[in-house]
Amino acid sequence: MPFTEAERDYLTTQPLGRLATVTPDGAPQNTPVSFRHNIEAGTIDIGGLKMGASRKFRNVQADGRVSFIVDDIASLDPWRARGIEIRGQAEALVDQVPHVPSLSNEIIRIHPRRIISWGIDPATEGMHKRNVEPDGRVRS
Repeated sequence: MPFTEAERDYLTTQPLGRLATVTPDGAPQNTPVSFRHNIEAGTIDIGGLKMGASRKFRNVQADGRVSFIVDDIASLDPWRARGIEIRGQAEALVDQVPHVPSLSNEIIRIHPRRIISWGIDPATEGMHKRNVEPDGRVRS
């Protein structure tokens, strides 16, 4: 399981993230998206109304390198920002059962390779960084 318990809890409370993909000419494209933490697979699954027709879907088909960020402000006073960045390899999948019935049957599935989190676990301070092997093993 690539995510800590605190990270899993955080991901289940957040409705939106930002997905950065690589365009065919090598430029970044960043898009707000809804997502689901797929606990069984240890992945992030991103759906949409017409996902298969989207530029982000085509970008992932051509180049699966992605970065995905979920963050928010937990408190303004005192200031407390928190979030998680997931860098990884994504795949563009078709004929999937959507996690929301109104979404299309195409999804982007992110397999984490690097996880960076901050402010998620109140018991620990600072940034926490670790790599995830393709088999799911975590190493710092």
